[in-house]
Amino acid sequence: MSALPALFVSHGSPMFAIESGATGALLTRAGTQLSPKSVVIMSPHWMARSPAVMTTAAPTTWHDFGGFPPALYQLQYPAPGAPALGQQVIELLAQAGITAQADATRPLDHGAWVPLMHLFPAAQVPVVQVALPARVGPQAVYAMGQALASLRTQGVLLIGSGSMTHNLQEFFSNDRPGLHDAPPPYVTEFARWIEAAVLRGDLPALLAYAEQAPHAARAHPTDDHFLPLFFALGASGLGSDPTRLQVDYISREVLHGSLAMDAFSVNQAL
Repeated sequence: MSALPALFVSHGSPMFAIESGATGALLTRAGTQLSPKSVVIMSPHWMARSPAVMTTAAPTTWHDFGGFPPALYQLQYPAPGAPALGQQVIELLAQAGITAQADATRPLDHGAWVPLMHLFPAAQVPVVQVALPARVGPQAVYAMGQALASLRTQGVLLIGSGSMTHNLQEFFSNDRPGLHDAPPPYVTEFARWIEAAVLRGDLPALLAYAEQAPHAARAHPTDDHFLPLFFALGASGLGSDPTRLQVDYISREVLHGSLAMDAFSVNQAL
């Protein structure tokens, strides 16, 4: 079969589950077009000292947040796990010199199940979650995605789930902005710089985003919610041949004034 693209999705805040703006419906439409056999997803809400991979057979839905409306805690995403695929992920990482441990009890955190409930609302697609290693940079995360790229030819959708902008201090500093409040200029300037670099397949610029992208420190005071982008880029093969790169933007929406909800697929021939 032809290779699936890799996907980057912004999951914003947990409220994206019930306040999805236009992005939720756009992700659902994208999910019907992708139709994967299974999903491997990296979320910043599972950070581990070293790489780890979910091998849970029936992962529970973890409401790993507090202070939100009761309706949010009633949501369940009962997607099956895929222990055999999890072991295959561990083996592929090992072949690339990356040692990863299996975790057979890991639940799905909201960085995984919130975007997946929009992409695949029937919760029928088996899911394997991959931990974001702590204290690593973009190159190491890119290498993890790159090690798993061959799974795309087996009907596996590789997803990096993070946020195109993620300044929580600004988000919570005053009353929470309205769902469709206009963003400050830095949000769109940063997001569009990243988009332009992705569209031209400029991996060196993306890896050096902290020094080169406008307002990078303000968009991401910490890099945890941006690093999953590099998992998707590595899985896509971006950087190997810009002339064969296909990027399809799903959403450029900004929610609550400062949360850029960019989502896009990236496909480069393996």
